[in-house]
Amino acid sequence: MSLSALKNKYIDVKLILLLAAFYTLFNLVYLGKLAYMRAFVYREIVESWHDIIIHNMLIDWIIVVVYMSLIAISTKRLLDENYSWIRIFLLHTLFSILIGFVIRFVFDLHGILLGRMTFADYSIKASIDRMIFVIDLNFLIYFAMIFIIYTYYYLKQVKETEKQKTLLESQLTNTRMKMLSSQLQPHFLFNTLNSISVLVEMDAKKAQDTIADLSDLLREILYSSENYKVSLRKELRMLDYYLNILTLRFSDHLIIEKNIDESLLDQLVPSLLLQPVIENSVKHGYSYHNIHLKIVINISKSRGYLVLSVHNNGKPLTEKQEALLEKGVGISNTRDRLLTLYGKKASFKIRNKEGGVETLIKIPFSKT
Repeated sequence: MSLSALKNKYIDVKLILLLAAFYTLFNLVYLGKLAYMRAFVYREIVESWHDIIIHNMLIDWIIVVVYMSLIAISTKRLLDENYSWIRIFLLHTLFSILIGFVIRFVFDLHGILLGRMTFADYSIKASIDRMIFVIDLNFLIYFAMIFIIYTYYYLKQVKETEKQKTLLESQLTNTRMKMLSSQLQPHFLFNTLNSISVLVEMDAKKAQDTIADLSDLLREILYSSENYKVSLRKELRMLDYYLNILTLRFSDHLIIEKNIDESLLDQLVPSLLLQPVIENSVKHGYSYHNIHLKIVINISKSRGYLVLSVHNNGKPLTEKQEALLEKGVGISNTRDRLLTLYGKKASFKIRNKEGGVETLIKIPFSKT
């Protein structure tokens, strides 16, 4: 990963400014307390305000803000890598103690460089004593800022979740409308109704089954719940309605073969995932040179991933056809939904394969 990508992923400028603002407010409160103490309690204090603000508070402010910015970056990585909460708490406890040593070391080095103290005068024990004297305050300040960091990341995650939910709703609605538009095209309905009309005299039972399939297909598209994911079992059931109608329309010119690992039927998949892929296979698989189309649906598992493959024996795609497919509403919408749901963990590929064209989808396991 490039330096720029790492910066965008882990460095949040708004969070750093928030931490800086909090510690600035803390210092302002401290200054107010100190002013009161000097005026009414310890009037014998003679240290100048210049030394207090420049040589003490400013250096301390810089150290704490830089240190906590690094902690914020580390915390983001800890959250991304799913460390246990016990481990995270122990690490933060260690860091809360370490910050005292860092501050003390920088102050001692600053004093030596400015000539306020010589190496001969420097005492490790005295330095540790001063650090221990404020260890409780450092602990409280550290965990107050950690609380800010975790609250910030939590609220940010809530916003991203809401944004993702809205995006998914839009994508799912687009998919449903695309499917509905596809199925309600005049030629689709006319061909299906004509087939039913012919079957009424020849095979009344099959005509009734086709009407039921058409009704169930449209009902699933229109009225099914707005779930982003459904079980593979439900997805395949809805797909069967569509495949039954396709098989009727194309008669002996279309063969559908399924190879499905039944142990995967409870795995969750994006709703309405397979139908656009099948539609695409039929649309581009048929040609004057290939009027007998075979579509093979394979669903298996591989190293924690659900692998869905749709292969047709149509003519290999040209580069121009591949580009048009990538821009198509159904394919682009499917890609967007996979990216929204799984990020880079999912993959979607359309590729020429020996004997035809394959659409390959890989998504992480997610069980009901």
